[in-house]
Amino acid sequence: MRVISQRPSSRMNVALYLCVLGVLAGAAPAADNSKQVESPSYVVVASKKTCAEADWKLVIDALVEKHQAKVITYNESLGEVIEKLAHIFPRYTCFVAKPEEANRDFVRDAHRLTRKLDSDPYTDVIWGIVTGYDPADALRIARHKEPLAARRLLSGTVGSPLDQYDEGMMFDELQARVMWQKEPGGELTKKSCPTDTTKIIVDALNDYKPHVFITSGHATERDWMIGYSYRNGFLRCKDGQLYGQDTKTTRHDISSPNPKVHLAVGNCLIANIPDRNCMALALMHSVGVYQMVGYTIPTSYGYAGWGVKDYFSELQAGRFTLAQAHYANNLALVYELEKRGQNTEKATRPGLRGDRDVVVLYGDPAWEARMPRRKLPWTQKLTEKNGLYTFTITANKTADWDNRPVVELLPHRVKNIKLIEGDKYSPVITDNFLLVQMRDELLPMKGNRGGQIPIRGDFKKGQTFTILFEADRI
Repeated sequence: MRVISQRPSSRMNVALYLCVLGVLAGAAPAADNSKQVESPSYVVVASKKTCAEADWKLVIDALVEKHQAKVITYNESLGEVIEKLAHIFPRYTCFVAKPEEANRDFVRDAHRLTRKLDSDPYTDVIWGIVTGYDPADALRIARHKEPLAARRLLSGTVGSPLDQYDEGMMFDELQARVMWQKEPGGELTKKSCPTDTTKIIVDALNDYKPHVFITSGHATERDWMIGYSYRNGFLRCKDGQLYGQDTKTTRHDISSPNPKVHLAVGNCLIANIPDRNCMALALMHSVGVYQMVGYTIPTSYGYAGWGVKDYFSELQAGRFTLAQAHYANNLALVYELEKRGQNTEKATRPGLRGDRDVVVLYGDPAWEARMPRRKLPWTQKLTEKNGLYTFTITANKTADWDNRPVVELLPHRVKNIKLIEGDKYSPVITDNFLLVQMRDELLPMKGNRGGQIPIRGDFKKGQTFTILFEADRI
């Protein structure tokens, strides 16, 4: 993979220097890089029709006030804003869209637009879509400022890293009558539960007040089937209300207003908005979901969904907000496609190509929803002095590299990038991120049955890897 700079004017004759510096004494904590330094640059994009409606104009105004944002409008298609958006080149872009606008095609167009602000193939901004069952939902999401410390998990899949959370419940979608629980300060405990867990999950949403809700398995725009390989109940939606329907068809209403994020990492279709009567809007309306990540198509491969969970709450726990994790995973996906020569506009078939342009983040992309700091397998740190940037990875334990790249979001945009020398690891460095694949092969995805799962590859405790490059701040 070549090293590139996103700005067309940047010099392209660059090289890489990446080396092992040696063994250090002790293991450094992850605290020094668990929060990224953010730029305030923010743009709101909306159709002129949406801007003309008073209730939706309030949503736009709320985002402008909160982020000192600029507004760009369009008549018919998102492609109309590319020149203005590229000129501003913000760190964040928020698309405000009414439900009838925010369909699968809109998500695809937003993905493609945000990769076209310059000449490289990577996404240029951290973006999301603010919408709602009604304008009041969207306004509530737009106005919300309080950060979310994601400590409490409710999961309907054993693919969740419950061990990384302070507390939580995790239900096995593959095996009936099995769940896992973690109390504050305690260890993971395997427990038995009823085959039909519908009411338990509804009660957990209503009373346990989770910060993070993770789901996988069969779903449509109208429902989620709680059990994947056995008969269980459903979560369904009607008129903006999410409710549980158990195996006896008894309805259990959900009212869970506490702010939370929903990672529908393995569900088909659940994030598609074909009309107002859909799961995504009901989750925002009656379940307190302020950010949601999910598929707008049937999913089978899973890279674009499950990888967000990995960057947000597993190996990278505490390093990225949910929006940053979605962004980082998009970078990783495009990197893999580029490496294979498959990153084309016709990327629609199953596999990596089919996973591009189909997973969406709903919510304000600058909202701070993040895992608490954890001691991670490695520490990554970026420093700068007089235009010389030093990126250092330090191994805190002897373990394996993950199959997803290491990603560092730069604190500001840069140009005229010049790496010192060497090309052994061929990282990608652009105007706003650095990506380096420490493991070459793409391996099958992992699950979590309640125990620690080691990351992949190999590194030794105390090893330090350093990348040096020069750049001018934009």
